Amino acid sequence: MFSLFLTQGGGLLGPIEKVFGEILNLIYIFLSKFGIENVGLTIIFFTMIVKTLMLPLTIRQQRFSKLSSVMNPEIVAIQNKYKDKKDSESMQMQQMELKAVYEKYGTSQTAGCLSTLISLPIMLGLYRVVYKIPAYIKPIKEWYKIIAESISPIEGSAAKLIEYGKELGVKVSDFTEFTSEGILTVNHSIDILSKFKAETWEKLASVDFASVADTITNYSSEIIRVNSIPGGLNLLENPGLKFPGLLIPVLAAALQFVQAKQMSITTTNNSDNPTAASMQTMNKVMPIMSGVFCTMLPTGVGLYWIANSFFTIIQQFFINRYMKNADIDKMIEKQKEKYSKKQEEAGLKTGNSLEKIAKASTKSIDTNIYKTQESSSDTDKSSNSDINKGNNSNNTTSSISSYANILKDRYNDKGDK
Repeated sequence: MFSLFLTQGGGLLGPIEKVFGEILNLIYIFLSKFGIENVGLTIIFFTMIVKTLMLPLTIRQQRFSKLSSVMNPEIVAIQNKYKDKKDSESMQMQQMELKAVYEKYGTSQTAGCLSTLISLPIMLGLYRVVYKIPAYIKPIKEWYKIIAESISPIEGSAAKLIEYGKELGVKVSDFTEFTSEGILTVNHSIDILSKFKAETWEKLASVDFASVADTITNYSSEIIRVNSIPGGLNLLENPGLKFPGLLIPVLAAALQFVQAKQMSITTTNNSDNPTAASMQTMNKVMPIMSGVFCTMLPTGVGLYWIANSFFTIIQQFFINRYMKNADIDKMIEKQKEKYSKKQEEAGLKTGNSLEKIAKASTKSIDTNIYKTQESSSDTDKSSNSDINKGNNSNNTTSSISSYANILKDRYNDKGDK
């Protein structure tokens, strides 16, 4: 069974795509009320609005990057400490010490990943909307619909459109109604027609469907008009490697390079940190990749990347100024308060937080044992201090490794007895 609205996205990204598609449609209709019917300007305004809506998430990501620049020396030191130790006990101890560092700064190992996981489907949904403009901007879709409906009654029209679809790289194998009944739905016809260039429209009208040539010519002219941008470029066509089309991939690569340089200011430049090294490589490779992709994709996608990078650079400029003047100690203290609150809420819900377990397990430890451990090693001194603090206050950010050492010594003492 084929999908009635295949021109619009489905699957996991479907809901995100439809929300952004509705925003895109509303922007186009709003601009058209002022006599501005242009997809390029719609994409630019659309990108600006979406970047503004995503600003809280962007700030959150940058705050984590700022904290990471402070945490990373400690994290790298722990990783180096256990670099050559692959036994399970060492691996567990490494994880416990890493967790203690993250708790010290009021964050978690998954905080950075979570922001990325949230932003990734949003960015993919944005790309799919921009790539399939006719599916979401209703006035433009109406023009395609009129052309498709005028062609549909003509004998052999479905087979001819399928032939065009194969030439233009449309995945026509998914059009199951054609293989079973030899017909095409309007939306599947639009899937193919949306890939047409100026010369393809001319051939369709003058050669293949001359009987409805006026309808095809009139509405295809409107489609070409609203997709045109200065320099004689069309958003539906590839920019090519000649001027002015060459400006699209060059601007996309250049702006993304500036964007990457800006974002790297809030991260560590420690060469020993594998994450930092990977980011530096990505910052060099991605702008080049963007430029290459822009030569192969429709100009509309390239324009979106340019607008996205431009607004990101503006946002990042002000975020960097804020982060530069921000008091890192206050930021850490605020993060610790938030983290503690979350831990307390989780503990109340589950009644089984690690902090409570550690405290309950160490309440019965004899104070003489602490004194013996206190005189025997500096490590045990630190551990005893942490456990006493844990028993006398509601401090939720105590080091987990300290509790682990106390518990380990306790059980060893029991075994000796």
